[in-house]
Amino acid sequence: MGPQQLTWRWRVFAAVVIAGTRLLGWRVDVQGIEHVPRRGGAVLAFNHHSYLDFVMVAWGPVRLLQRPVRFLAKREILRSRKVGWIARAAGAVPVDRGSTRARADAFAAAGEALRQGDLVAVAPEQTISRSFELLPMRTGAARMAQLAGTPIVPVVGWGTQRVLTKGSRPSLRRRLPVTLRFGEPIGVAVDDDVRRVTEVLQGRMSSMLDEVQRTYPDGTPAGAPWVPARLGGSAPSHDEVLRDHQQRADGWADPPAGGGPAPHGSAADRSLEPDDPSEPGSTPG
Repeated sequence: MGPQQLTWRWRVFAAVVIAGTRLLGWRVDVQGIEHVPRRGGAVLAFNHHSYLDFVMVAWGPVRLLQRPVRFLAKREILRSRKVGWIARAAGAVPVDRGSTRARADAFAAAGEALRQGDLVAVAPEQTISRSFELLPMRTGAARMAQLAGTPIVPVVGWGTQRVLTKGSRPSLRRRLPVTLRFGEPIGVAVDDDVRRVTEVLQGRMSSMLDEVQRTYPDGTPAGAPWVPARLGGSAPSHDEVLRDHQQRADGWADPPAGGGPAPHGSAADRSLEPDDPSEPGSTPG
């Protein structure tokens, strides 16, 4: 089997999304698409800040490169009457958190998709960050890339949190600026420490995100709920979000870098574990 092709379902879905954004007058700015390979597999690691991430991450590869993107999706999403048909049509890689074996099968399926030449997108933070800053990342993206011998392309999006994100009511905005930036690929060697690779990925994405936020066409209005507290917005403080995230993820976080290998079935072995089954945008990394 070869890489997934841009099927008629993908083309219909893309046409609907493009028509919708044009109707609303959204201004989508894709930067760095040259960093996404035109052929061959790659892991697209994206920041998770809204429920529309999966749409916008696919925007550049589908529109500009005619390449579909495969997302890791919880089986709850695939079975959903509302959005399941979209995930299935897009060839999503199903993730079942029911057992260690099921998670391992999902990881193997993602690796096989990469080896076949597909683009596979994952959110290493695993859940939406209410502070709009990066949460601690899990090692799944690095392990997939290492297993399949493919690069990781860091992806940062900004703007759609103003429309649909965790803890906020949906808001139909016209003329919304949306920025998508694809960074330089990160190679992963067979003998690389995946925790160190993840640290590099997080650092790269953090710098990209800060630059995208500061150069956003609508700026960073003081007190705006969609602007990080660090930049004068009223989004929850990052320290508060980190504490809440740690409490919810207690016992599931990756071991600290340099802490030695994790035993089978440990937190690191479960880095594909979904966070909140009610979140359609929560793509495990």
